[in-house]
Amino acid sequence: MTFRHLVRICCLTALCWFNVGPAAAQPAEMFFKHPDMGDVVLSPSGSQLAILSDQGGDQVGLAILDLTRDQPARRIAYFPDGNISWVAWISEDRLLFGVVRTDDGREKYGSAGALYAASSDGSSMRKLQAAGYKVLRVPAPRADQPIEQILVVGPNASGDSEPVWLETKRAVTHLYADLKAPPHARQWFADSHGDLRVVLTQHQGKRAAYWRAPGSTNWTRLYESNLLNAPFEVEGVDDAGGLYVTRSNGPEGYRWLTRYDFKASKPEDRAIIMTPGFDFDGQLVLSDGRLQGVRFLVDGMSTHWFDAQMRAFQDRVDGIFPDHVNAIDCRRCGTDDMVAVVRSFSDHDPGKFYLYQARPAQGDKTWRPIGAVMNGVKPEQMAGVALHRIAARDGRDLPVWVTRPDGATGPLPAVVLVHGGPWMRGSDWSWHPLPQFLASRGYVVIEPEMRGSLGYGSAHFSAGLRQWGQAMQDDVADALKWAQSQGIAADKACIAGDSYGGYSTLMGLANDPDAFRCGIAGFAPADLTLFVQGSMWVADDIGAGARKFSLADLVGDPERDAKMIEARSPTKLAAKIKAPVMLVYGEQDRRVPLTHGERMRQALRAAGNEPVWISYIDGTHGLYYLKDRIDRAQRMEAFLAKYLK
Repeated sequence: MTFRHLVRICCLTALCWFNVGPAAAQPAEMFFKHPDMGDVVLSPSGSQLAILSDQGGDQVGLAILDLTRDQPARRIAYFPDGNISWVAWISEDRLLFGVVRTDDGREKYGSAGALYAASSDGSSMRKLQAAGYKVLRVPAPRADQPIEQILVVGPNASGDSEPVWLETKRAVTHLYADLKAPPHARQWFADSHGDLRVVLTQHQGKRAAYWRAPGSTNWTRLYESNLLNAPFEVEGVDDAGGLYVTRSNGPEGYRWLTRYDFKASKPEDRAIIMTPGFDFDGQLVLSDGRLQGVRFLVDGMSTHWFDAQMRAFQDRVDGIFPDHVNAIDCRRCGTDDMVAVVRSFSDHDPGKFYLYQARPAQGDKTWRPIGAVMNGVKPEQMAGVALHRIAARDGRDLPVWVTRPDGATGPLPAVVLVHGGPWMRGSDWSWHPLPQFLASRGYVVIEPEMRGSLGYGSAHFSAGLRQWGQAMQDDVADALKWAQSQGIAADKACIAGDSYGGYSTLMGLANDPDAFRCGIAGFAPADLTLFVQGSMWVADDIGAGARKFSLADLVGDPERDAKMIEARSPTKLAAKIKAPVMLVYGEQDRRVPLTHGERMRQALRAAGNEPVWISYIDGTHGLYYLKDRIDRAQRMEAFLAKYLK
């Protein structure tokens, strides 16, 4: 069954699903390479495109396409030892972009990268600063603010997050006037002009939100709470003084989007966007500081436009590219001379970029293809993705994603793939490399959104508190049993995952030894006591505050729950694991240090179950280098084939 989710936005709409021809095995490189086209961004006037692409080089560079001239795109920035990871326009003639180095393989985890600015012809390039600052806002031009200033945030002497103005031509910073910030700032929100409106603080297990109205220099506290029960979450602001938040509603606690009512000192009771069965997860689409639409995630991505012309244009685009999600970024949106970039993608298709010009500057083509996100991926050979809602053994609603080769009949050997986090959403209706790679090898991929996952209501999240290896693990087993009962999965199954998914893999082998023929655990916190308690002898990036005020509630207190934690630690349960195990770790991992893997390896070896051991010298909490990703995929493929085929 394919789950078709209805979204209530004054009316009901639905996402579309489709299946196409049979999947076929293709090289691992095709699935795990960097995207050929990372992003396409329109200039403020809509007359130029900034394109991130690795075409013509080994790294991702920046090219500019002038839409007013009949000329090919020209590359203006390229770094032989780094990838350009994002780009934004400062003005019509100048751009801002981030560069992450690739000579140590570490930029993909915990690195903000270096910041550069350059003219659109590639001249006047300047490195603004090394990793440390993050861009908060590229303000819209106004008379009292130089056009070359951007608003960035970085740590101050106290370790708090502090916004400063950064001049992109001289690479100098200026303090933000009349900041008067509350202490312990962690996150900021600004309007389109760079005027600060909201600051979120966190200290000693407490979090708070403060508001500053347009024209004011004073901050008003909106709430204070512990880390897990904030009354609402801030989503964004507009230029008119509007504050948009999400709040939980109903017994399952699904979050909906609404405005904050300053007179009543609480969020409004009326929803702007309500997504039954899902938390609101999206972003505001603002034009000149005015809310024009909302882009959000249910099964897959969807966009609701408040502007009638844009609603009509979205319908038109969806008709041109049916059975796809079509995300629109536009300039002069909804007008007779609108320019737009559309990224069109689906579960079978990583996506393609298209340009729309209501009044083309060159020729008479209103629509022009720009390029594919990943060249070589043939949508007709990819697998279909569907979301099912099943009942866990205690009756809790359990979302389960199934990726299954098109045209397959009968039950298939299964890989239960557990997402990391675990406090995040696992998947959505789009193309994902690992499930598609496994499906191309003839497996059905089962991905449970076990309790503790975000995106499915506060009750679903709360049901996972302190349930590592317990009810959360039962959900994983229940997803496989359901798939087998439905004739989707065969009795031959393995379990795999990274980070928390790696932990769940080891616990699945210990808790349900008859369910799985093998397990592949990547970057797994195998010693749960070490994970929640830390050690002066094992360095990691989990601070003392996070352990005291977060992990103690999420996983367990190392003192009060010591027996429970030890009983749910894979290193203590190695004797219960009978199936073959592959352990994968990064030697530079600071989130789950290599010590976890070494202890698990020793425990399995002592139990007479020698694991397949793979460690990557440049690996962090994941693998950046393509050669490492391909190597791991090929080893995974051989390991699964040995025990499932």
